[in-house]
Amino acid sequence: MTAGGREPTLALHRLQPCPAPFVTGRPVQIPAQHSERGPVSPHSRTRTAEGTLRPARSVPSADPARASRCTEALRDIAEDCNVVSEALLLSAYSAAPPNDDLLQHLVSLQNLVEEAIGAVVVRQRTQGEPLADLAPIVKRTEDRLRKKYDPLLVDRALATRHRPKPATPAHHTTATTGTPTLRQPRQRLASALTLMRNGSGRRQRELAEQMGVHESYISRMLSGQRDLSWRHVRIICEACEFDPELMKPLWEVAAGVQPSNADHPVQYLRTYLRGLHYAFGSPKPGVALAAAQHALSADDLHRALHGPGVPDWPVIEQLTIALQSLPNITRPLWRRAQRAAENGPTTI
Repeated sequence: MTAGGREPTLALHRLQPCPAPFVTGRPVQIPAQHSERGPVSPHSRTRTAEGTLRPARSVPSADPARASRCTEALRDIAEDCNVVSEALLLSAYSAAPPNDDLLQHLVSLQNLVEEAIGAVVVRQRTQGEPLADLAPIVKRTEDRLRKKYDPLLVDRALATRHRPKPATPAHHTTATTGTPTLRQPRQRLASALTLMRNGSGRRQRELAEQMGVHESYISRMLSGQRDLSWRHVRIICEACEFDPELMKPLWEVAAGVQPSNADHPVQYLRTYLRGLHYAFGSPKPGVALAAAQHALSADDLHRALHGPGVPDWPVIEQLTIALQSLPNITRPLWRRAQRAAENGPTTI
């Protein structure tokens, strides 16, 4: 009873039935529902403001073309992360790295990670997979992921993104002193395939059609900006009427694939060196010896490329440098070949 003599009026919302699926201590059985994808679990439904249940948002329909574009973009971003990380490493190890340079590299990495997350989220949706699998990892709700990474906006951003240029370490820029510029294995493979394509007269568009990829993809592969699969290397070799086995050691080194036991170590080393020789433009002996600054003899060059036997490491090292490759890549192959030659027939 209030001061005015009236009974207190209860708020209306307190008179509404409890929306929870439990009444008088016993659970209420919620009938199963069906959708086009099959039965809908009661636990996969959400409650509306009126207290009724409705099915949760269904998994988006698959879009293979968009999922493929996201996969391509993720590969590009992964390579770009490596480029920026190398630049950050070079800057961090310099004598007095400016803080603004360091921060710029870190922000670039942060931006790349954000781009990659967007590509992964859209890829998940366009593969017909639920965002619930990703939400706990990034600590965001499904709705937040759905709103933040709209497929059309992510598509547009990925299509117009600018890729960073690889940083060049100071000790690799010594062309003015006469020392050859040393190149990574992927670059040597790309150089060989480019020479092969140019020599055959095949156009990039033709190769792209045979591989089922865009012409720009071929351009990035042949410029060393993108890793190649062995299938792609074989297609290029066969289209150019070239023996793919000559490229196999170059590709395996570039891809980090260990030689198989079926490959004889001595033959494998020679094939690798011949691949480097081809990537260097197949120079005549006099040109190759001049590139080695005449630290090798004509006999050294012939033995290294064709046998017999396995030359000592100084010969292989000088030849590797002359062919613009990295000695630390060749050394394990030479050790493996040397052990095989010591334990096998001397006529190899």
